Amino acid sequence: MKGASIMQQQMTGQSQAQQPMLTTPPQVITGKDLGYLEDQMNWLLVAAKKCSHYAQECTDPQIKQIIDQAGQMHQRHYNTLLQHCQNNNNSVTASLPAQ
Repeated sequence: MKGASIMQQQMTGQSQAQQPMLTTPPQVITGKDLGYLEDQMNWLLVAAKKCSHYAQECTDPQIKQIIDQAGQMHQRHYNTLLQHCQNNNNSVTASLPAQ
């Protein structure tokens, strides 16, 4: 019976909605996490580039503005992830002994 409940939650996507959302990056980013971040950053960069391209192709100013806003959103998310990666890297390298 419990398995059916979990299966139903997974099918409806409720299990993802119940997970707490991280508002700050973790202190330690593993290699697997870096792989996920790299994939996410690549997707965001491609989405931002596509939005920029399609906004230039668009003739309707309202639609062009909406596409530009979507592209800016993807660019902001990319910059946020990049900043988190750089902050983590700087703190880790600062803790390493000098050679």
